Amino acid sequence: MAKALVFSYPFYLLFSFILVLFSCKNRTDTARDHLVFRYNEFGITTSLDPAFARNPQNIWPVNQIFNGLVQLDDSLNVRPDVAKSWTVSEDALQYTFSLRDDIYFHKSEAFQNTDSTRRVVASDFTYSFDRLVDPDVASPGGWVLQNVASYLAPNDSTFVIQLKQPFPAFLGLLSMRYCSVVPREAIEFYGSDFRSHPVGTGPFQFKYWEENVKLILRKNHQYYEKDQNGKQLPYLEAVAITFLPDKQSEFLQFVQGKLDFLNSLDASYKDELLTIEGQLQPQYHDKIDMATGPYLNTEYLGLFLDSPSPELQSENLRKAINYGFDRKMMIKYLKNGIGIPAEHGFIPKGLPGFAEIDGYHYNPYKAKELLDAYKKESGKSQVQLRITTNSNYLDICEFIQRELEKIGFDVAVDVLPVPTLRKDKTAGKLDIFRASWIADYPDAENYLSLFYSKNFSPGGPNYMHFSDPLFDRWYEKSLTITNDSIRQRLYTRMDSLLISKAPIVPLYYDQVTRFTQKNVHGLTNNPQNTLILKRVWKDRK
Repeated sequence: MAKALVFSYPFYLLFSFILVLFSCKNRTDTARDHLVFRYNEFGITTSLDPAFARNPQNIWPVNQIFNGLVQLDDSLNVRPDVAKSWTVSEDALQYTFSLRDDIYFHKSEAFQNTDSTRRVVASDFTYSFDRLVDPDVASPGGWVLQNVASYLAPNDSTFVIQLKQPFPAFLGLLSMRYCSVVPREAIEFYGSDFRSHPVGTGPFQFKYWEENVKLILRKNHQYYEKDQNGKQLPYLEAVAITFLPDKQSEFLQFVQGKLDFLNSLDASYKDELLTIEGQLQPQYHDKIDMATGPYLNTEYLGLFLDSPSPELQSENLRKAINYGFDRKMMIKYLKNGIGIPAEHGFIPKGLPGFAEIDGYHYNPYKAKELLDAYKKESGKSQVQLRITTNSNYLDICEFIQRELEKIGFDVAVDVLPVPTLRKDKTAGKLDIFRASWIADYPDAENYLSLFYSKNFSPGGPNYMHFSDPLFDRWYEKSLTITNDSIRQRLYTRMDSLLISKAPIVPLYYDQVTRFTQKNVHGLTNNPQNTLILKRVWKDRK
């Protein structure tokens, strides 16, 4: 017999309200439901301009609307997009892209001609890149071109980029939505309103946006890509995005079939949906599909090494923290098995180099031995630690607190709002802070750059102020190596050195976890957790 749903009383009232609300849905809408993909964005989408695609809330809809020179497949291999091919010079400084001649911008009143559109040409990328680094635009993505010396369009079908120095991950960097092509006509026509009237080349085009309420995208009938059978993409007619800010409401709509897709797992419903082992609860086996995979996201505690607290200056004490709690137990009971205990390096699963080194495993005896040695050496009878987090990770930090206190640490946990935590972390005001690093592009350099001494915060992402001359030499050398296997071996040595010095406490390597209705097909996972809808289709219910 299937297990019965058990909800708290407030949860039951909300559930009942949603049932009544959607029982009145028009039957004609239901008949076309298989042509529309519906999902909810829990966060706030602030712009549909790719120059401001800095977080998933913006990246996901922008990814449906725009294209760039290249794209990534589900295995993070670089594939052609607007550029059908490219060559790289022997010194790895010049990239020459040959563009397709069958890609058109979405129809828009910005194009004042009979076709209301035009073909994409190489000079459009010159304009788009100029805009990305224009201080008046103030795009947060200007850093993507920081190693670019110049770029030019010698003709309509050729675009050339010259680098200042070799950067092996450059093609992956160009796959970011910041590097999407935009038309000058639309930017000039809409001005600052381009953020809410985007004109791109992607599989879906903008239709309607009531901010924080609903966003509608419609099929682009001129889209260039086709499937393996020659059928034009996308399959869907529309994408409908709602903006419910409450996770329980989102979950209930999904359970009732009003949403096609649920991304990630929230603490408010994780036990209702999953077993402790990370499997779907029996009552959902015939209703929902679940897919998991690697996610380029390492969750960790950062230790600020320039802290006036002498405890954090001790390498052995930092190692004691790493040995002092059971990551496997943490993932099982607090994450319902979603996530991989971080018992290797900082490089996450999904990138070459993962699991090449052995990191910290739960060893309370070793942790206590290191702590007692520090107390004896320093003459202190008590060692105090203060961990700062936001409310979403309080349970994890309190678990670590309890485990470390069993060993003999005195641990306090502070909770700050996300913006305050980010600000104080950058300013070096926090001794120990919960953080995560989600890859901007699929290369381990993106992770190791956090520990390069020239990237000290607030100017860079080295929030730990970790500095090691050997690490720096290896990092700089890696930027000159174009052979992938040789460069990856060097990455492994850097990761090993980093873990041996313990400026961080790796917690877990995250996983992409997606739930879909049974009638949804073609939605694949990828380690960057990018939402790609051009190959998705739905069966009629």
